[in-house]
Amino acid sequence: MGRILIKNGNIISDNLLRKAHIVIHNDIIEKIFNSKSQYEHLAFDYIIDASDKLVIPGIIDDQVHFRDPGLTHKADIYTESKAAIAGGVTSFMDLPNVNPPSTTIDLLEKRFAHAAKKSLANYSFYLGTTNNNLDEIQKIDPKKICGIKVFMGSSTGNMLVDDPKTLNGIFETSPVLIATHCEDETTIRKNLETAKHYYGIHIPFSQHPVIRSAESCYLSSSLAISLAKKYHSRLHVYHLTTAKEMSLFTNTVPLSEKQITAEVCTHHLWFDDSIYQKIGSWAKCNPAIKSASDRKALLQALIEDKIDVIATDHAPHTLQEKDNHYLDAPSGLPMVQHGFNIMFELYLQGIITLEKIVEKMCHNPSIAFKIKKRGFLREGYYADIVIIDTDTEWTVNFSNILYKCGWSPLEGQKFHSKVTHTFVNGHLVYQNGIFDESKKGRQLVFDR
Repeated sequence: MGRILIKNGNIISDNLLRKAHIVIHNDIIEKIFNSKSQYEHLAFDYIIDASDKLVIPGIIDDQVHFRDPGLTHKADIYTESKAAIAGGVTSFMDLPNVNPPSTTIDLLEKRFAHAAKKSLANYSFYLGTTNNNLDEIQKIDPKKICGIKVFMGSSTGNMLVDDPKTLNGIFETSPVLIATHCEDETTIRKNLETAKHYYGIHIPFSQHPVIRSAESCYLSSSLAISLAKKYHSRLHVYHLTTAKEMSLFTNTVPLSEKQITAEVCTHHLWFDDSIYQKIGSWAKCNPAIKSASDRKALLQALIEDKIDVIATDHAPHTLQEKDNHYLDAPSGLPMVQHGFNIMFELYLQGIITLEKIVEKMCHNPSIAFKIKKRGFLREGYYADIVIIDTDTEWTVNFSNILYKCGWSPLEGQKFHSKVTHTFVNGHLVYQNGIFDESKKGRQLVFDR
């Protein structure tokens, strides 16, 4: 497209909302002008008028499960990156619990090569940890791999790390960020046996946050934090769900100086445990959606900067898999297409500012993971840019869901914002429902 002008947009970056005009040349943001007079003498190959629209940096989702390879009946890199793009997510970091699990550097390299051919968004992949792959962790190039994933609760395959010696070794020696799923497995198993004794196989879904309890989360999160403090590790705790855990995190230093950071997911900010009565298995995820008071505490901690990052933990399953009784229904929700929409509704409710949403979804993942030249609208940065119509109304239904699994726990939800344009590396990959797939996303690079 040559040189592109996005004019008259209400741009949000660096905690500032202002009207400005963005010039894209090749794959970067070449200039940002504050007035028309600064660019009207210039020639452009393509112009987009973003009057009355929001213009934000591309969203960076630090936690997705795109199920590729080995579980592609649920999802794959192509379909889910397409859904991500339609939701304004221009970069994602994918988890290792695929088939085979990504627990070696060789397997990770195969995933990178596959994504280079298939992904419409930029990408990175975590190395999965096990009780016996410490040697693989030492092979990591910190500039090329986003981090390692430690399942401190049950997981797919052999990635439950429950050997104390291994856990200490991981926290002592990891050359990259350690991302943890924190739920105490012993507590969960005990709670599950109690539920089975009382309900048999007919456990109601409302028991999910009782089985995967707040106490199980706190025990595991506090263990991870104690290990990180012991070894001065760079720890990132995924998908927090409880008020009790908020005491473990701080807002006393800037994010760039934090060794221990926290993430919350959109569904834990949107739903509370009343949702189980409404949609049953469609609300089942790990960690569980908890109480209304927990949700309120998460939102408060997010605004107060105890929680640093918003993600989706996009984790699709087929309807055939989900529509089962409690013991057989897998955990996980498809969310990556609708994350920003949820947050914009919370803005409309007066709960959070637009600047704070952009900070948590765009800026902070870039800062926390030290991603090179992404996450901000700045001259010289890669042109990952999203334009959003905030004066539209639409309803989530099966006809507009782009996930391969074809469903969403948000089915029937009315939203008041919609992505109209998504640029990835200066390429207009999405425009008003139409995709241009002629260029693919790139592997993320990290300034470490």
